[in-house]
Formats: sequence, structure tokens, C-alpha cells
Amino acid sequence: MFNVIGNKISSEELLNQIFGITENLYKEMTKVDERANNDHVQIFRLLTDLGRVLVNADRASFWKWDKRRHELWTMAAVGTERIIIPEESGLVGKALKEKRTIITNDPYHTPGFNAEVDRRTSYVTKSILVMPISNCKGELIGAYQAINKLDNDGKFDLEEDTRRLSLAAFICGIALESDVFLNDSMHDKLTCIKNRMGFYNDYNKNVAKILADTASNRAVSLFICDIDFFKKVNDTYGHNAGDAVLRHVADIFVRNLRACDSVYRWGGEEFIVVLQDTDMMGAAEIAEQMRCLIMDSVCEFEDFKIKVTMSFGVTRLDAGKSIEDNIKDADEKLYKAKESGRNIVITE
Repeated sequence: MFNVIGNKISSEELLNQIFGITENLYKEMTKVDERANNDHVQIFRLLTDLGRVLVNADRASFWKWDKRRHELWTMAAVGTERIIIPEESGLVGKALKEKRTIITNDPYHTPGFNAEVDRRTSYVTKSILVMPISNCKGELIGAYQAINKLDNDGKFDLEEDTRRLSLAAFICGIALESDVFLNDSMHDKLTCIKNRMGFYNDYNKNVAKILADTASNRAVSLFICDIDFFKKVNDTYGHNAGDAVLRHVADIFVRNLRACDSVYRWGGEEFIVVLQDTDMMGAAEIAEQMRCLIMDSVCEFEDFKIKVTMSFGVTRLDAGKSIEDNIKDADEKLYKAKESGRNIVITE
């Protein structure tokens, strides 16, 4: 057992800090209902703090490699703000690309170090440790970063600090793999937009709360739509072409909807779009914009130029109805759009 000397903490104090964090982790893991609504943010924050304590650093951050968006972003950060960067940038990107732990005790003269955050916050980075994190298959999925060693003259040691951080990195890897698996299960593999499971997750987390707050009088609408004569596309050009059309349509939604809107692949050639703070008239206008964009677009697949149209059923969500009944209302209007000649938006 040591005494505190400078910034070096005693073994007893280190254990007390570790046990305090792991106790909070255990408590957080038992909050099943609460945790379902915060995407494990608190768990990742505690794990990040555990790593910071283990290597006695001033700051720490836990990064997720979002391969779908080709981005790196902090799941949790202790002592700094959330950061999003391109997947191959910075020392985190370098560590993942080279598949190795990186340490620098002179970051401002280290290629790849991004000093932008320091310039904006007047923080001075003196030393950095970045350790890649993998899943159970050995695939890299994220990284742990510690900044500014508080003892050892402010310098990280590759062997000793990597050994210390391995405990937090191992637990972070398990937690992140679980989070990635959950996230993947809520996305459609073909179009990369969220699927029906993702819809219900978002609805319960966000939309249901808006509808329950009757005092705010916030409107939420949705439309359900599907591709007209989609079977004919498959029969004429083949199923690979049909897949290309689905990706094409999904991309139009993603690129042209507002940031507050959410699009989901409901199944087959059907899509659902949820529009927050939007009444029936506003939702109908957005649906009409999407209808025209899709009608005027061309999906290029191999030597083919494929054009499709879509039909839409729009409804404003009724807080007094279940989500299933609200979707049924929109679905009935979609059916009417099909009966009315297709390539049309129906609100009544």
C-alpha cells in the first residue's frame, strides 16, 4: 500500500475508486426499465471512467466504429464533449487502421493528432493512449482513448498502461458488442435504414412520450407507402434489380426528409415515415414531395434505367389509439390509393 505522492494514488484509493465504479455499474445493470430508454449511455460512461481510473488519466473517451456511416463517435466521454469524426481520421482512426495500441507523449508533433478540440477549448493535451477494442470474433468495433497521464511525469507507458487498461477495454468490448448487435437488429440489411423493430423501439422511446404529453399539443403524423407494381420490376429485371430499387427509394427518403423525420422499411416494398411536430396537412405535403421525387428519379441498375412510382396513405397519430390502430388508419388510406390508380397521396 502506497501513500499519495504527487498525482500518484495509493493502491487502497485505487481499489476504492474501482469498487465504487463497479458498484454503480451493477446498480445500473439492474435498472432494466430505465436502461431501455437511454441506450446504455450511463453504462458506457461508467466503463469509460473505470478505464480513466485504471491508468490514472485526466480524461478518457470510449469510441464506437460506426461502419454503416463510416464514422467514429464517442459513446461516452469523461472530461470532454461528444465528438464525431470520419472513420480513418485522428489517432483513434490510426489505431483501428493499424490494429494496434498507440501511445504518444508528444501529441502536437505526432502525425494524425487533431488539435481542433484543444484550440476550441484551450485544453492542452500532453499524452494520449489509444487501445483498439474488438468483439468476440476479433473484429475491431471501437477504441478506448485516455488523455494526459497524471503520474509517471505525465507519460503513458505502452506495456504497463496497456496491461492496466485491458480490464476496462475487455468489458467495454463486451458491452459495445451487445450494443452493436442490438443496433444491427433494428436495421434492414438491404437498405441500411431502420426496420420494424427499430420503428417500435423509436416509437416507445420518443413518439409515445410526445403523444402522452397532451399539454404540449404537439402533432405527430406518419405515412405508409409502397412501390407500385413492384412484382413487375422483379419479374422484368430480376430480384437483384428489385433490391436496387428498394435501396434507391430508401436513399431518396434519407437524403430528402428533414432531420426530425424517421424512415423505416416496414416489410417487402413498404416503408413508413414518422413526422414529428407535423400535422396532417404538413405530412401530406411532405408525402407529395417524396412522391414527386421518386416518380421523377431513375434507378440505374447494370444496363437498365428503372422508373417506379409509389402510393401513400397519411394519418395524424391519435393519442387515444394504439400504434397498431394508427398504422391501420394509414394502411387503409394506402389501400384506397392503390384502388384509385396508384401514384397518389391519400389523406381522407
